[in-house]
Amino acid sequence: MNPFKRSKPNQAGQTVILDTCAVIDGRILDIAKAGFVPHQIVVPQFVIAELQHLADTGDSQKRERARFGLDVVRELQDMRRCVVIIAREQFKNIQQVDDKLIALAKQYGAMLYTTDYNLNKVAQIEGVTVLNVNELAQALRPPRLPGEQVELKITQPGQDKTQGVGYLDDGTMVVVEQAGKMIGKRVRVQFSRILQTQAGKMMFAVLINGQNGHSQTTVGPKPTRPENPPSRPGFNRPQNSQRRESPEDRMLNAVNKQGL
Repeated sequence: MNPFKRSKPNQAGQTVILDTCAVIDGRILDIAKAGFVPHQIVVPQFVIAELQHLADTGDSQKRERARFGLDVVRELQDMRRCVVIIAREQFKNIQQVDDKLIALAKQYGAMLYTTDYNLNKVAQIEGVTVLNVNELAQALRPPRLPGEQVELKITQPGQDKTQGVGYLDDGTMVVVEQAGKMIGKRVRVQFSRILQTQAGKMMFAVLINGQNGHSQTTVGPKPTRPENPPSRPGFNRPQNSQRRESPEDRMLNAVNKQGL
């Protein structure tokens, strides 16, 4: 007797289909326990077959992840909050697993739960609603505002040699000015700027002096210059001089280019 039940969904739009990487990822368990997925969860039989194949492979890491994925399916079945359906459709005329998932989602009128970036994009083009746990994780990160203070560990140098880079508990990257020589140390910083990049949020911060709690940067009015400064002999300022690129600009350009 096959341990996986067979049934068919009966509520269009109230069903979600899991792909292989979503099952292996495992976070679907916590999300389902919290009630943030539809009541009916579909696991295609060809996904289970792929997990079984990986569980028999010689690669120990893939084998452990695949076995973990099979355990995830079993735990979902034991969960009272949801009903797990094993879809037996094979789509023999379709070769790629991603194409099969999209075809199954259209057939059932279901949403697709995946962590695969490319499948996410293709499914959206095909008109299939996608639940992406990585986008959910980004949305659930608590907002941070300029002026807030936090303690973090500087783990690596920044794009500029004067900068250090640390990470918040939720994985957000923080670029700290004047922390290039503090690699491996925990420091208290104050957020100064928040930027949205292709890879998510990136934050800039300045060091805080431990004695008085004030930022090491000086905040105040900038010195004014005369509108028409006297020219010096032999020196002519270019009429269209470009603004000097700041360390923040260099870091942002590097992140956008590399997709970090």
